[in-house]
Amino acid sequence: MRFFGENLSCVRGERLVFSGLEFAVDPGTALVLTGSNGSGKTSLLRVMSGLTRPTVGHLAWQDGPVVDNPECHHSRLNYVGHLDALKPVLSVRENLQTWARLHGSTDKKIASALKKLGLEGSENIPGRYLSTGQRRRLSLARLAASDAPLWLLDEPTIALDAASVDAVRSLIAEHRAAGGMAVIATNVDLGIADTTTLNLLDFAAADEDIWEGVR
Repeated sequence: MRFFGENLSCVRGERLVFSGLEFAVDPGTALVLTGSNGSGKTSLLRVMSGLTRPTVGHLAWQDGPVVDNPECHHSRLNYVGHLDALKPVLSVRENLQTWARLHGSTDKKIASALKKLGLEGSENIPGRYLSTGQRRRLSLARLAASDAPLWLLDEPTIALDAASVDAVRSLIAEHRAAGGMAVIATNVDLGIADTTTLNLLDFAAADEDIWEGVR
């Protein structure tokens, strides 16, 4: 089922970050968001996730606008942002279980997710003792632990070594092969085949047009 946005504008603080932005993501595809720091990649992901409402424009699935059924929209996506949002007192397994079971996951999926992200053998380590790379992999394991069709990923390979980047690449390929969709904000070439690129700089507002897009 297609997910798309039309004529999107976003204001952050007193700045119009982007305007007139449109996108479409179909099953099995990946959309890569590029642009310099501050161009609006994270802002767009937050709009796509429903955490931020667009100032202008709308988001929709083929079966209707997101605003008509936000709960359904949220059930269809996994959003992995910059912050890993882990509980330091919980173990690796407990952290993933706490999140995954809220999304209808099973013990089998949780075990598979830990394996795919190279966390086997680390299941009982408390979150406070994890390295930065381990924390990132645990956050990404949420993707493999549920069946949400849309993945929204903000710089997913930050702090990862080469083997872990390969694991993420394989995870995304597997997801797409099953009909899933991915939107990835990154300025690093992840080596993912058959992607569409959306450069946020193409939708930046000129200084003299700062508020034109929101009137």
